[in-house]
Amino acid sequence: MPCVLTRHHRAAQRRRGAGCDTATVITGVHAIIYTKDAAADRAFFRDVLGFDSVDAGHGWLIFKLPPAELAAHPDDTGGRHELYLMCDDVHATVQELEAKGVAISRGVTDAGFGLLTAITLPGGGELGLYEPRHPSPLFSG
Repeated sequence: MPCVLTRHHRAAQRRRGAGCDTATVITGVHAIIYTKDAAADRAFFRDVLGFDSVDAGHGWLIFKLPPAELAAHPDDTGGRHELYLMCDDVHATVQELEAKGVAISRGVTDAGFGLLTAITLPGGGELGLYEPRHPSPLFSG
């Protein structure tokens, strides 16, 4: 089957070094956290979590995230979205974060499919932390 891409998508494929047979119109995910203190949360992601970033201008940092996965869960009302950082060992990660002064806003709970907790961001928001127990496309063949 021939690969038909727009000029924009062909350029994106070249930047990634991908061939036409792996073409997709989706090139990544851009997640947004709304916060009362963007500077403090940006410093947290940079200094505490160690995420690499680029400055999009005037100190507006855009962070490189680890690989991601996406799930669609049933919900009676729909339209709700959640963001979780993933880790291999939630208890060890909680200890490491607490040693860096990070507040854990919820205790670790077992949801069956994984272990869940949350951290408090400097801007006052909450961010989920998750140790999955299900198969992940990030680590499959």
